[in-house]
Amino acid sequence: QVQLVESGGGSVQAGGSLRLSCAAPGYTYSNYCMGWFRQAPGKEREGVAGIDTDGSTRYVDSVKGRFTISKDNAKNTLYLQMNSLKPEDTAVYYCAAEGPRTRACSNAGGSWYSHPGFFVYWGQGTQVTVSS
Repeated sequence: QVQLVESGGGSVQAGGSLRLSCAAPGYTYSNYCMGWFRQAPGKEREGVAGIDTDGSTRYVDSVKGRFTISKDNAKNTLYLQMNSLKPEDTAVYYCAAEGPRTRACSNAGGSWYSHPGFFVYWGQGTQVTVSS
C-alpha cells in the first residue's frame, strides 16, 4: 500500500507561484505513473499533469507553460511547480500514483494522466487558493 503525503499548498495572489510536493516514503517513483489532479467546489476532479515512467510529461491545456511536473526518484518525491497562478487554479490538489509498472503509462492511451480511474493510490489533498 503506497501512502502519498502532499505538502506545499497555500494562498497566493494572482501571478504568484507555489510548489507542491508529494512524498512516498519507502517507494521508488521510477516505475510508477504519477499525476496531479485538482478539484474545485462543485466540479469534477480534473487531471492537471502526469509524468510517465520514462520521465515524459503531459499537461492539460489550461496549465501548459505555467505548471511543471517533475520527480526526484532518489527522494521518492513528486513535484508540481505552479507559476503565473490564476484565480481559476483555486482547488484542492491531489497527487496520484499507479504501479509498479512493467510498461509505459502511455500504453494505456495518451490521456492516461487525466483519468482518475487509472490511478490506484491517492494523497489526502492540499488546498491551493489564488486571489485576484
